[in-house]
Amino acid sequence: MTRRLLTDGAVFIGLVVAGLIALFAYESLQAPPATNSTNLTPDNCTPGPCANVQGFTLWVSNVRLQGDLVTMQVKFQNSSAATHASPEDLQLIDSSRHSSPLVTGSSDCNTWTRHDFANGDYFGPIDICFRVSSSVAPFTLHWTPDLGLFCCEKDIIVTPI
Repeated sequence: MTRRLLTDGAVFIGLVVAGLIALFAYESLQAPPATNSTNLTPDNCTPGPCANVQGFTLWVSNVRLQGDLVTMQVKFQNSSAATHASPEDLQLIDSSRHSSPLVTGSSDCNTWTRHDFANGDYFGPIDICFRVSSSVAPFTLHWTPDLGLFCCEKDIIVTPI
């Protein structure tokens, strides 16, 4: 009887430890990427700042900072296996590593619904905005194009004009 209780207790503790390890691993995947990652190397696209992921290109221009609001224009060209561009694919990371989604409640801040486009088509330019908690530049535009389950994240360093 005592042996069974000890075995059950050991199994319970093992499951709790495994659950905690899984939770910490999941949480570490959710943290914004460090800005010194190798994803920051220049891509084969011009003019910059831009990123090219397997033929799916994103250009950024007219980056401006107004208080805690960062505005910019983005333009896409798809010559890849990806089928769409989506606003959920973009986040802005400020110098305090705070990640922000697109702002849609301001007159200067647009968003779009998922845009499907054929091979080689352009989409944009689109004026978009992000609210930051730290206005210290530069900022990192984090792009996660939909190119498969285990593919592709790209960081683009942007500096306000």
